[in-house]
Formats: sequence, C-alpha cells, structure tokens
Amino acid sequence: MTTFVALLRGINLGQRQMKNADLKDEFEKLGFENVRTLIASGNVLFDGEAEKGTQARIEKALRERFGFAIGTVLRTQEELKELVKSDPFKGRKEDKDTKLYVTFLAEPTEKPLPMPFGIEGDFEVVKLTGREVFILAFRLPSGRFGLGMEAVWKHFGKQLLWTSRNWNTVVKAAEK
Repeated sequence: MTTFVALLRGINLGQRQMKNADLKDEFEKLGFENVRTLIASGNVLFDGEAEKGTQARIEKALRERFGFAIGTVLRTQEELKELVKSDPFKGRKEDKDTKLYVTFLAEPTEKPLPMPFGIEGDFEVVKLTGREVFILAFRLPSGRFGLGMEAVWKHFGKQLLWTSRNWNTVVKAAEK
C-alpha cells in the first residue's frame, strides 16, 4: 500500500462547498484505507494501491457525489516528503510580507515557464520541476499577496490540470 495525497482543485470556494467528513466518506466508499483530511481546502490523504485510473475514479465519484467536476492532482506522500526535503525555497520562511506557494501540475507540461518568471514586487517563480512551480508571493499595497500569480496558471492554459497550495499545507501533508 502507498500513502497518497489527493489535492482537489477549487473546492470550498463560492458554491463549490463540501465538508471534510463527506470527502472522507467518499474516499472510504472507493475502498481506500486510513483516509484523513487536512484543512478545508481539499487535501485528502489515503492508503491505496498504485493503480492506473485512480485519479479518474476519484474524479468520477466526487462529481457524482457533489454534483460538479473536481480536478484531482495526486502525489504520493513520499513525493511530498522529497519536495520538502529538497528545500525549494532555500530556507526562506513565510513572514508578514511573503507567502510561499506550490502549483502542482497533474501531468508534466510540454510548455515550461520561461525563466526567470514573475512580476517584480508581486511574485517570483523560484524553482521549477517537471510537475511543480514554486512561487514567492509578496504583499502588495492592497494587503493581498501575489495577484499576478494568475500569469503562471494562464501560461499552462485550460487543458492542463493544476492546483496550488500554501507551502505550510504541503509540509503538513508530508508529515501527517
């Protein structure tokens, strides 16, 4: 058995609401074991066999249960542990003016970001892997962080499934 982390795209935003207990229940109905959720932003850890079609099976079940499509990016917990260990932010920590984010791509892209990539004073891409983009987001005068990060997601287009998480969430998922 492998421990997986399902990173669900765009839940608990607007009309796309669901309870963690309902997510847990649905993953258990799919036959996964040791199912647990992490914060209410669509992070589900579970044990299961590494099988082709797992992502599609999860997405189908969630669409049937909740009534809307929910893109699912899968990683093993071991992959997240390796990401954390690699220290992509080079020891940088979040503070009142900086947030750390990771955009996870469901599949490697044939359209890599040109580097360096960012908007000065808004955000900066600090590292790329084949399936992740590591981003520093800076506090803007409005108090919001990294509004220009949409340029990263627009770069990949609508055909590529992606979802972003705060680095603290990634670290917790790796440790949980």
